[in-house]
Amino acid sequence: MQKKALKKLIKLLDLETLEENLFRGQSENIGGPRVFGGQVIGQALTAAARTVPEKRYTHSLHAYFLRPGDMEYPIIYDVERTRDGGSFTTRRVVAIQKGEPIFDMALSFHKKEKGPSHQINMEDIPGPNECVSELEIKKKMIDKVPAKYRDFFLREKPIEMRHLPGESMFDEPKNKLPYKHVWMKAVGKLPDDALQHQAILAYASDMGLLSTSMNPHKLSFAKGNVMSASLDHAMWFHRPFRADEWMLYSTDSPSASNARGFNRGGVYTEKGVLVASAVQECLMRVVNKWYSYEKKCLYLRVVDPIKCRSISRAAALPSFIAQTTRDCPRLQSPAANTFGLEVW
Repeated sequence: MQKKALKKLIKLLDLETLEENLFRGQSENIGGPRVFGGQVIGQALTAAARTVPEKRYTHSLHAYFLRPGDMEYPIIYDVERTRDGGSFTTRRVVAIQKGEPIFDMALSFHKKEKGPSHQINMEDIPGPNECVSELEIKKKMIDKVPAKYRDFFLREKPIEMRHLPGESMFDEPKNKLPYKHVWMKAVGKLPDDALQHQAILAYASDMGLLSTSMNPHKLSFAKGNVMSASLDHAMWFHRPFRADEWMLYSTDSPSASNARGFNRGGVYTEKGVLVASAVQECLMRVVNKWYSYEKKCLYLRVVDPIKCRSISRAAALPSFIAQTTRDCPRLQSPAANTFGLEVW
């Protein structure tokens, strides 16, 4: 049985066809002032898949975030049919708002084909039943959340996530190794549509990946001591899977330098089968100095960050979360010009 939140996600990823190669999608507020990057990835994958011959499935995608997305406006997805070959199909998708591209992605689709197979084994990680759900973590800290925001804070989500102890985004930032592990799955049964499962995993793959590179540096979105922007996102789909069954998202960050963090992730089934991989580089700027203007916002940003969900209120505050370098300058950027990334 599908829960309401999952039905909303399925509807969100089900685009309206305007004409051949042209589609329109809506946006959902998941807590930030701008469109969630995973939503745009999932919608762009859906748009491209609508133009591909049957029995060809996404095997890779490579995307760049160009401009922030505005939740108040629909997003137009313009698909270019780059090539239809004997085994592979290539597409390019440009997401457009207000006449400007906000996102660019190239995808390749491949028909099923026999060949050699191997994989790196999954780490020996406690299973989902041994991990703590994000909802339980939130319930334990609900007293710190203002009463009028508690319903939103505890709202139902389409993707259930269970963290290893100490690896949740709600834990105090401290020097950690550049690794994270989280179990995730859709909260209800999905149809037997492989492309829909790929779109939902693409959506979920943007949740928490870039924060892996913050682990060794005591950086945290909740603490407001970092400004970060997703620069790009790439995925490879290796084997069939179901997004409504438990998957381990095992991420690491081999390098951080020149204000950029490099993050990788492997997605495994509960039986240890590697089904997908993801890579993302992010801009990562440490906030070392608070100006008097920023100190006025300290209570809102750290003690009571929930209040920063309001777009109108956040517009007047310095933002530490962005999706483009233009909107993530060295000291601060207007929250009204940043992509949405859920902190709470």
